[in-house]
Amino acid sequence: MAITAAAVKELREKTGAGMMDCKKALVEADGNLDKAIEELRKAGLGKAEKKASKVASEGLIGMVINDDFTRATLAEVNAQTDFVAKTDKFIQLTQEITAHIDSTNSTDTAELLKTSIGGNGFESFLNEQIATIGENIVARRMSTISTSNGAVNGYVHSNGRVGVILAASCKPEAKEKAVKLLKNISMHAAAMKPTVLRYTDLDQDFIRTENEGIRADIEKLNEELHRLKKPLKRIPDYVSMQQITDELMVKVEAKMKEDLKAAGKPEKIWDRIIPGQLERYIADNTQLDQQYALLSQFYVMDDKMTVEQAIAETDESIEIVEYIRFELGEGIEKVEEDFAAEVAAQVAK
Repeated sequence: MAITAAAVKELREKTGAGMMDCKKALVEADGNLDKAIEELRKAGLGKAEKKASKVASEGLIGMVINDDFTRATLAEVNAQTDFVAKTDKFIQLTQEITAHIDSTNSTDTAELLKTSIGGNGFESFLNEQIATIGENIVARRMSTISTSNGAVNGYVHSNGRVGVILAASCKPEAKEKAVKLLKNISMHAAAMKPTVLRYTDLDQDFIRTENEGIRADIEKLNEELHRLKKPLKRIPDYVSMQQITDELMVKVEAKMKEDLKAAGKPEKIWDRIIPGQLERYIADNTQLDQQYALLSQFYVMDDKMTVEQAIAETDESIEIVEYIRFELGEGIEKVEEDFAAEVAAQVAK
């Protein structure tokens, strides 16, 4: 029987399969739409196993936040190409998978594959999506945070490649402020890429290595600045608050007083000068914290204060207790594929 263009169009809209595949399925099903859908599903699932071996390093970050801002889920769903990741079908699929992760409390891919969605096993559901979309699809990582005494919120950048969720404890009357603040701090974290919440979370070996590296970099820079007869950069003694003890600060303050006395500054004005000098000393000697620890970073909404100071200024009862940031493709080793050769091989078959 003759297959109309309208029938092919309807089948494409229902399945997302290619035009020629739809036409072939309708011919084999004698124009029966339901049979054609089943034919496409069977044919596609046969190909899905081969596609599953392909590296999926593109995709999207999905986010789900409940209505009362007490629970949030972040997920990374990968495809092989950026082209597929930008399609409406994949965008919708990412949100569907993220919502399913949230509802099942899945914490990793192995757990997720054991769940059911729409009456089918999740693994079968995913294979059908692979067959329909034509690329390997992986729900690679996921994280859910919640609170019973505060708020959660988050942010996914418009390109879908970076997402952040945060949880904070706070007084009940401060929840509305916390929700708004957490959204802004999530946007800050998406841009500034902190790897930990607090400076105390930084590894000490990492601090030691970076301390040496930062000093060496500034010394090298100063050589060039000296050649150009420009002001030299101050070389820090330390790079993290983990290295700065109370005893050290007592010595630093004593040295500042000595210098003020030697400069002939009246002792009665020292208390107006020293706090600023101490603050500058800490800023100069915590460069690693400012780069990697969220609370120590200068806040993009107001760079005169740190994120921690911005939180305290909003409401002293607000305390961030959990921080998750996903950036698309982190840790995936991308394989450069010769698509021209792949197409040529398919044509030759």
